[in-house]
Amino acid sequence: MSTVLSGTSGALYYTPAGTSVTTLAASAFPSTGSDITVGAYLGFKVNDPVTLAYPASATVTNAIAAGAYFVKTYVASTGVMTISSTAGGSAATATALPTGFGALFASITYTAPEVVGAVREWSFEITRAEIDVTTIGQEAGQYTPFRTYIPGFADGSGSATVYTTDDDTNLSSRMIEDVIQRQQSGATMKLYIDRVVASGTIDDTASRSITVPVILTSASLTVNPDDGQSVEIAFRPSSAPTFDLSKS
Repeated sequence: MSTVLSGTSGALYYTPAGTSVTTLAASAFPSTGSDITVGAYLGFKVNDPVTLAYPASATVTNAIAAGAYFVKTYVASTGVMTISSTAGGSAATATALPTGFGALFASITYTAPEVVGAVREWSFEITRAEIDVTTIGQEAGQYTPFRTYIPGFADGSGSATVYTTDDDTNLSSRMIEDVIQRQQSGATMKLYIDRVVASGTIDDTASRSITVPVILTSASLTVNPDDGQSVEIAFRPSSAPTFDLSKS
């Protein structure tokens, strides 16, 4: 006998918009000091968990090493970032540029989607285009011929209703702001249908989820005296979703 899932099995995890930079040349890194030029007017915030990765061909002796970091500072108008190995720690520094990139690039990206705790609900609809391949010259009979179709491209649309809070650092507040973030690279929804947590950590092999790189298209605010203040965020896939709908 199978068990029907309830809404309490679900969850929404989110990677903020403007937190994926994948085209960093060697010259973006400091030859001395800690300033990395990642680009202006991105969505990085202080203490964001990020991962620095270099091309396999790169030599990073005395450069800032690849690995997991936290954003220490980011100046949107100049695009200069510093990173630290711990939240609020000392900035990572270099005494030489990385080399050996060739035509490849380094990247700094938000490490992984994180739970949005103030979500009331989410929805995601998948559709397929239909292509009419009806032929002419069909033999007439007693009944009218039917048109013939084949499936075309897939598309999707979704929404998430999040509660507004008085905590500006809450990820739900950041999602609302991201609707008007000009550069939305990195924005990703991880939609858990059946989230399984073991020892305080999500067990993705036992969970069901859909991971969707998204563009955020609208925010609709609702304020009334009878309910918590909420905002409905609409989104569309920016590339193909990844479906993990089996426990394996």
